This record gives sequence, C-alpha cells and structure tokens, in this order.
Amino acid sequence: MRFNALVATLTRRHNLALAGFLYQTPIEIGVFITRAMMSTQTLPAPAASAFEPAVWRLIIEEEPRSGAANMAVDQAIATSCAAGESPPTLRFYRWQPPTVSLGRHQPLAEIDRAAVEARGYDLVRRSTGGRAILHTDELTYSVAAPADEPRVKGGVMDAYLRLSNALLMGLQSLGVAADKAAADTRVANDVSAACFEVPSAYEITAGGRKLMGSAQSRRARYVLQHGSLPLNGDITRLIDVLVLDAEEAVTLRRQLGTRACTLAQALGVDDGAPTVEFAHVAQALTQGFSQTLNLSCKPGQLTSSELRLAAQLIREQYANPEWTQSR
Repeated sequence: MRFNALVATLTRRHNLALAGFLYQTPIEIGVFITRAMMSTQTLPAPAASAFEPAVWRLIIEEEPRSGAANMAVDQAIATSCAAGESPPTLRFYRWQPPTVSLGRHQPLAEIDRAAVEARGYDLVRRSTGGRAILHTDELTYSVAAPADEPRVKGGVMDAYLRLSNALLMGLQSLGVAADKAAADTRVANDVSAACFEVPSAYEITAGGRKLMGSAQSRRARYVLQHGSLPLNGDITRLIDVLVLDAEEAVTLRRQLGTRACTLAQALGVDDGAPTVEFAHVAQALTQGFSQTLNLSCKPGQLTSSELRLAAQLIREQYANPEWTQSR
C-alpha cells in the first residue's frame, strides 16, 4: 500500500485527531502508523500497582486567571518539568473573564469575534489541538510531566487512557455514573467548531453525553494534557459566538444540549449544590489521580522561574494577536 494511502486509511480508521492532538510531522505520522499496525486492540487500563509510588505537585488555584495567563502557566509548568526543574504537576484552575479557547489549528474564522467582545469574553488560542470551548462555570485540570514519566510515557492514547481512568474514578466518587467513550470512537470530518458536540476516544461521558473534553500536546520532552469539566450553567452558550447562520445555530444548540452535559446535570442536582463547587470537585479528582496512578499529591505553588516564563509567554505568545490569528 502506498504511504499516502496508508495514512489516509489509518486516519479514517483510528482518527489522527483523537485526544485533541494533531499529527503534523512525518516522524509523528510514522510513529502513529507503527503503533496502529502493531495492535488494533483496546489499550489495557493499568492498575495503580502497575506504577511505583511517586510524588506529584498539586496546585489548586484559589483565584481565576485570564485565558492567556492560564495557557501560559500550563506551558511554563510543562517546560519546567521537561528541564527537571519542577516535579510532575496536577493543576486545577478557573477563568476570568469567561474565555473562548481555540484549538491550536482551528481557524479563527469560525469564531464571531464581535460577539465574543460584546459579551465581555476573552479569546485565546491553546497550544493543544481540538475545537472551541467556552470556559465559564467550569473546572479545568492540567497534567504536566516529563515525557519519560511512566504515567504519560508511550503514545498519545496510552497516556490519554491512563489519565482518563484517573478522572473517571474521581467523578465516580462524586456519584456520577460516568464512563469512557470507546477506544474506536472517532470524530467525523464534518464536526462543528464546538468541542463538546461529540466525545473522542476515552473522553468522559455520563448517560451517553459528553461530560469532559481534553487535549494533549507532546513537545520539547514534555507531555501536557488539559481538559474542561463544566460544573453548571448553560452548556450551549458557546453557540452564541460561533459563525453560523440562524438555522445552523438552532440545530447545533439543540444537538449540543442533548449530546453534552454539565456535572450538575449528570448528578441531577441544582447548579448551586455543594457537590458541584470547584474546591469540592478538585479534591475528588485529586483522589482519583492518587488512587488510580499510585500518587502522593503534595500541595505546592508555582516557582519564581515558572512565573517569569509564564509572564514571557503571555507577552510573546498567548496575548499576542499574531498567535491568536495564526490560523
């Protein structure tokens, strides 16, 4: 089979954009093809005992940050991990003002920038792939670690499955009847600009509806994965800032309302219930990571070098219009 035909076949069969990560270079494509041809079975879910005990830093941000600051901090932590200056880190955070984040390769033309500005939203482009998300009334998690950390080592989907298992245990401890999308779940080519319209492989669902969306980046000797858990509110608000005609907006709003849900909806509780408060959910997810991945999560703070790098990344990348408008 010719190389291009093989790539096309495997793309259709396994979905190269799974986990929000886009394979771009020949090396990345070659690694993917090798892994796909070696095994067509669902990846096993290792037990906590499969990993030696380890200590990760835990950061639960008390105050929300801007979109540019959140993306810069995630990348600064990952860069520091790759350099051996910081331990693997589990971080939970929020956004202020509400922010529309674009996938790394998503066209800016899919976003109604005037509508974003009119609503007082921020706009930022992520370093990870995937589609647009409106970050408001949510908990966002990120995992940053050196690429050789056993819990993220291997291929994209290997790490994605392990981290999904940790998230799943945390959500189940809250009482959510949560599950993972099947390994062969693929995003169709005609998917909309909204991230939460459909789940990808191993993403978390509740009652058949997408509950969490995540994306992963593997660059410069680090692995960075972050994801969004809507806690409450109207999950269809993103539709208001997408470039759609009136009929498309009505259709997508209906689809999003039936295919995705908030944590409050998954639990069947009021939006203001204590079980969906940020701090409570962060603690539950921390326990999920600790138990599933044999971790001791030690509370910590950003280092001075991470803060300096984050400030630089805000100026030069995430708050820079050239980065936002790069697609």
